Amino acid sequence: MQNHQSAAGSRRQGSSVLFLAQAAVIAALYTVLTLVAVAMNLAFGPVQFRFSEALTILPVFTPAAIPGLTLGCVLSNLWSSFGLADIIFGSLATLLAALCSYWLRRVQLLGIPWLSVLAPVVFNALIVGAEITFLAPEGFLWPAFLATALSVGAGELLVCVVLGIPLLLLIRRMKLDERFFSL
Repeated sequence: MQNHQSAAGSRRQGSSVLFLAQAAVIAALYTVLTLVAVAMNLAFGPVQFRFSEALTILPVFTPAAIPGLTLGCVLSNLWSSFGLADIIFGSLATLLAALCSYWLRRVQLLGIPWLSVLAPVVFNALIVGAEITFLAPEGFLWPAFLATALSVGAGELLVCVVLGIPLLLLIRRMKLDERFFSL
């Protein structure tokens, strides 16, 4: 009986270590890919094209992506000119999107979890769009918010569709979901 209990405890510990390792790797990848976008002046502001946002598809494969993406966003937003506001609200958008992406992962059309793909688009458009508008010198104005939300959402949609869906298909094709993401 004791061997059975220790084996179960060992599996749980191994699962926890794998979860932490996956989250850490995802956070590191997100940060590095965002820094590439920072170097190209694409990461912040009303027009954003963060290559790292392609990784927002990963909650479809593992819940470890939720803390991984969130931590990666926190670290990435240390470079933002919006400071603490972007660290808090940008990371909140990422956390909420990752949670929704994970919860909606089984809702698929033609094998693509479209709601999971769209969750980051919606949360970033609304939250980051509002953040940028509130921090504008003229303050929050509805027309400015709508324009900023559409701009942020369009950039996010482009990354999630053009880079995120091919990443999803590549992970499936190479069976990386079975090899690396099973907890």
